[in-house]
Amino acid sequence: MYANEFDATMQMIRGKWKIRLLYKLNANSHSRFNTLQHDLNPITHKILAEQMNQLIDDGLVERHDFHEQPLHVEYNLTKKGQSLIPVVDVICDWGLANVDISELKETLCD
Repeated sequence: MYANEFDATMQMIRGKWKIRLLYKLNANSHSRFNTLQHDLNPITHKILAEQMNQLIDDGLVERHDFHEQPLHVEYNLTKKGQSLIPVVDVICDWGLANVDISELKETLCD
């Protein structure tokens, strides 16, 4: 149970890697686990699996298993996940306009 709609949304995206995962999947649909792990280095296998499962459970990401050997699984944003990208973009834009850039280790949104 969530306190309110804002709390629910923040719970869905809370986590060091979740926003990065959403952006990676938005830029590269049909991404594979190892590709995501490589692109998000130094994320560990365990953390990536945990955060991907949370995104799947929240309906933001879908997992497609092709039932092939060797294992072939791809991840995509759902419509719900795609609808979150513009919201995060606005938050990033606000941050770029109101936070001293020298205080940032990196910029997430372009």
